[in-house]
Amino acid sequence: MRVAIIGGGVIGCLTAWMLKQRGATPIVLERGNLGSESSWAGAGILCPINPWLYPDAFTHLVDASLAMYPQLQEELEDISGMSIERLENGLLVPLFADDRIDHRQAALDWSKRFGWQVEELDIVAATKDEPALSANIQGALLWPRVSQLRNPRLLQALRKVLEAESIEVREQAEAASLSRQGGKVNGVTLADGSEIQADAVLLAAGSWSGELADQMGFSLPVQPVKGQIVLLKSEPGLLRHIVKHDRAYFVPRADGRILIGASMENVGFRRGNTVEVINELMQAMHNIVPGLEDAEVEQQWMGFRPGSPDGLPFMGPVPGVSGLWVASGHYRNGVALAPITASIMSDWMMGQEPQMDMSAFRLDRDVSNSGVLGYPSK
Repeated sequence: MRVAIIGGGVIGCLTAWMLKQRGATPIVLERGNLGSESSWAGAGILCPINPWLYPDAFTHLVDASLAMYPQLQEELEDISGMSIERLENGLLVPLFADDRIDHRQAALDWSKRFGWQVEELDIVAATKDEPALSANIQGALLWPRVSQLRNPRLLQALRKVLEAESIEVREQAEAASLSRQGGKVNGVTLADGSEIQADAVLLAAGSWSGELADQMGFSLPVQPVKGQIVLLKSEPGLLRHIVKHDRAYFVPRADGRILIGASMENVGFRRGNTVEVINELMQAMHNIVPGLEDAEVEQQWMGFRPGSPDGLPFMGPVPGVSGLWVASGHYRNGVALAPITASIMSDWMMGQEPQMDMSAFRLDRDVSNSGVLGYPSK
């Protein structure tokens, strides 16, 4: 079975590898350079933002995905010979008196229901555990088992794995339309006019999936949500945990670098960092973790998250289009959900029905009353 995968991000690459393990012959088609968009730009936090706001089906998917990471990491690092720098340093959510939303009880209830270890910290304990925090906090919640990884290292390792497994990758290969025969998709036509023959096609093109779906004759409400990030350089240990607040997150790497992110902007594919947003992120740092203020600003970048109206991914076959599949719209959770997405989609495309209920992620679900989890309004 030959499968053409449109999109060379972490989900596309990982799915290609798992398809190869299941006996398929995948080819990855990437419009630019492999893994250069949101998969590269993100912070690599292996925990959703405010998961207690999502339906239970989402947590089940997350739990299954995170459980796969230890073995996946071992295999990736063994084949590639490089570390993805997965680090378990915990997630801390500081609580302020003027927070717009009080997440405390909902977070505690969710953690108890799904078995996520959590600790309630008072002001003294929180500032002792994380001295960089503001003295104005009212306390904090700490999930000590939450991990992170370095996205670029993950993508570099995946590239080496694809090379080692002789999986074909074509960069600068922009998909333009589908090829069909007898009512079934049988390949992809590229922008340069060349044809890629395939028994099945997987659309996993991140923020570009919605536009491509329109070109392919079906609707997929995925659109880009721009996020800007600032990178600080400091000594290791200045920040001990991932710190997440509604205004910003702060992710410390093992080498002392700290990511501050990320904005949520509905501006289409407008690239570049802006003074206004960078200033907002730095003001959030001043209010939440003022202990970072002496760190050096090393770099800034941005990326486009593949947003969906309800914040949930679209996964499964395209109704009424035989041979066409979708794995997109993972929004802020692409890296966390990549292992289970790749596993489910590779099995599903090879004829094995998912072991999990996927109805919450089907392409034809109702997203008309999506609430606050989806992409922001203009």
